[in-house]
Amino acid sequence: MTVWDVSSQPASEQFAYWREIICEAFVPLSPAPTVAGHGFASRVETRSLDSVVRASLGSQPQTTIHGRREVARTDGDYVFVNLQTVGECGVEQAGRRSVVRPGQFTVVDTTEPYRFAFDAPWEMVSYRVPHALLSSRRDTVRDLLAGAWGSDGAGAVVTGLVRAMWEVEPGPGAPDVEAALVSALCGVAGGQGAAARDPRAALRTAALRCIDRGLGDPALGVASVSRELGVAPRTLHAAVSAGGESFAALLRRRRMERAAALLAGPGAAPAVTEVAAAVGYDGPSSFSRAFRRAFGRSPSEARRDARTAREACTD
Repeated sequence: MTVWDVSSQPASEQFAYWREIICEAFVPLSPAPTVAGHGFASRVETRSLDSVVRASLGSQPQTTIHGRREVARTDGDYVFVNLQTVGECGVEQAGRRSVVRPGQFTVVDTTEPYRFAFDAPWEMVSYRVPHALLSSRRDTVRDLLAGAWGSDGAGAVVTGLVRAMWEVEPGPGAPDVEAALVSALCGVAGGQGAAARDPRAALRTAALRCIDRGLGDPALGVASVSRELGVAPRTLHAAVSAGGESFAALLRRRRMERAAALLAGPGAAPAVTEVAAAVGYDGPSSFSRAFRRAFGRSPSEARRDARTAREACTD
């Protein structure tokens, strides 16, 4: 295990140190801060498994580019499986663009240019998987590049594996665990073909993207999403319900997941009123009631518990 804590450096040297350690821990990268400020508090922890190198990291708003020059300087061919845990990541590769939100993962390939954009403090778990481990399945996994996956179905299997694998110790069973991750990734990629053949699944995926983009709009609902997608409300209801969850339940769950991520973010968490507005509630009272029904505790308690957990990790 290796840990780099950027906050241990003088504030004036923190960004330069961050730039140095991400190239050492991952592959050649060119980061650039997007918010002016004093200091650049960040942290990276890496753990080797067998062929896979795992990393847990968090940092400040920035763009990070793995361009043609960085590709040429990369020693080895890999894909990265990045599970977003706090904040959002805009990812671009191979002509595709996505916004990856907490609980979702994306995949990038180091043999081609890619770009990340973080507009706020963020955290993720990142696994470096060598092409040799993918073998003949590399083209299958390539179908996942720069997507946002993991909300349900096979994607949820990948996110669960990534979380569980963080605690796995190197040993005789490690190669089997790594093979399970590759198989799960292929399952997600294969499921995309199934979605293309199932119009309801494709519509459900499109609806989820609309919901995630519009969570801050109090008027977000079946009427607005069906207008955006050009389908009848009844058609949208049927497509979403076919996934085992009503539209109202899906919208409520996504709002609560976003709220929980905002409250658990590093640094000074936003006020409850601000979080309520960010997820489409008119006021803190109705938001707090919904949050307590979802999680069994108030937003303030969730924010306090997240702060306590972070402090315990740094002791």
